[in-house]
Amino acid sequence: MELEESAVRLKIYVGEADQFEGKPAYKAVVQHLRAQGIWGATVTRGVYGFGKRSLLHAATPLRLSEDLPMIIEAVDSEKKVLAVISKVSEMVKGGLITIDDVRVMRHIG
Repeated sequence: MELEESAVRLKIYVGEADQFEGKPAYKAVVQHLRAQGIWGATVTRGVYGFGKRSLLHAATPLRLSEDLPMIIEAVDSEKKVLAVISKVSEMVKGGLITIDDVRVMRHIG
């Protein structure tokens, strides 16, 4: 059986070096989303990109870290995502947060 339901995707862009209360911001955000019962979250590390300061960041073999872009994605109901936005905004002061509508299809059986 397939189930279709509407939801929203929360996408948060931070730098690998961004911190919140002494820990990497991307880890703090994922832990917060988990504690709030969000369906799930995934962090992806970008290999090349730039942010609001237009500084290019790249993964190269000679350096282990260059403050690479980190993207946190989570999907849940609009109500639940909107309920966590205030705290997430506090945690990613220098980042970008987007929300867009998605259609969730899942196989149950």
